[in-house]
Amino acid sequence: MSAIPQKATGEIHIRGGVRLQGKVKVQGSKNAALPILAATILAEGESCLKDCPKISDVYRMLRLLQSLGGHVRWEGEGVCVSTGSITTRDMPSDAITGMRSSLCLLGALLARCGSIVMEYPGGCVIGKRPIDLHLQALERMGVRFWQEGDKICGQAPEGLSGAVISLPFPSVGATENILLAAVTARGCTRIEGAAREPEVEALCRYLNACGARIEGVGASCLEIRGVRRLHGAAYRIPADRIVAGTYLYAALGTRGCVLLEQAPCRQMHAVIHMAERMGAVCHVTEEGLYVQSVGELVSPGLIRTGVYPGFPTDMQSVALAVCAVAAGETRIEERIFENRFRVAEPLRQMGADIRQDSPCSLWTQGGRCLRGERVKAAELRGGAALVVAGLMAEGETTVTGCEYIERGYENICKDLRELGARIYSV
Repeated sequence: MSAIPQKATGEIHIRGGVRLQGKVKVQGSKNAALPILAATILAEGESCLKDCPKISDVYRMLRLLQSLGGHVRWEGEGVCVSTGSITTRDMPSDAITGMRSSLCLLGALLARCGSIVMEYPGGCVIGKRPIDLHLQALERMGVRFWQEGDKICGQAPEGLSGAVISLPFPSVGATENILLAAVTARGCTRIEGAAREPEVEALCRYLNACGARIEGVGASCLEIRGVRRLHGAAYRIPADRIVAGTYLYAALGTRGCVLLEQAPCRQMHAVIHMAERMGAVCHVTEEGLYVQSVGELVSPGLIRTGVYPGFPTDMQSVALAVCAVAAGETRIEERIFENRFRVAEPLRQMGADIRQDSPCSLWTQGGRCLRGERVKAAELRGGAALVVAGLMAEGETTVTGCEYIERGYENICKDLRELGARIYSV
């Protein structure tokens, strides 16, 4: 069966002022699913991925796998992928340029086919996000890269060989590409300064389930001993920590009380801690994360994003929306991407007092009452932040540009309606 296309939402309409209450199940992780789907290229036989989120980025990745000769079918709560006949023929350019995670195919296809020709990956416009680290690491493993027009070309004429690779920055994407290239390379690969994000850990665990030999999973130093072949495996995609964080802060901002079923609490320490500083009471239970907003909603003072286990850059926009209504002044310092503040202007339209003093830092004076407006999402996490702002605002908010939100949220309107929000999409 072909990958099911996702219907694009034009607008989201929100009537604010409702305290969120109830429970909602947290979907599977976008940032874990995409590299794992790329990794199925390396496995002989079928892999069945439970809780794979039905989001537009996943559909794009499945289209790419199908264009390469893979077979895809949705089954129950997951997707099954078989890539026995992979070739490096042309991939749909809109699927490549539409998401950054298509870059994961670089390491996987070089390992499987020994060569690659692909357009530069796209995704949200949140900074330069150079791919130099990816290319330099793969060059150390025997790949020669060159550029033809707007395409990346690569070839490993003698196959891939293990190497010691020290990353100057713990890049998630570079770590994932090295892993994908190394698991079937000759010899051993050592990644020093590897990213420790939970999504990297999930990729390692899937690969090990397929027969890879990766040691140090979850640490900043990974040892990979290459094997001749991998087999398919059944694997459950972990819950999405950013979606869980979005709904946590939505509950906080609306002064609500919710249970986030299957929330990956172990991966959310920084997000939970920040919410507690702002007035949330959080309890980890067997079911997930119970959140209640009590007392006054107050500013945390400073939010500084960082690599895991620091406060995630993907949560910064949503946190900004909530800080705009919290009592006190908040400074936000963005240390991962230099263009993460595109949501500031539409939040100002809604009445937020936000002053940006550099490309990577801004201030917001909280205690403001947001008002419903027609605003446009310019990227994924900023779009989610505007939805949260609409939940807190007086009157009706209309969010356009919702194709960005659909890249990471399976059905944000349905989830929030389950918590009592007055929200719908058209």
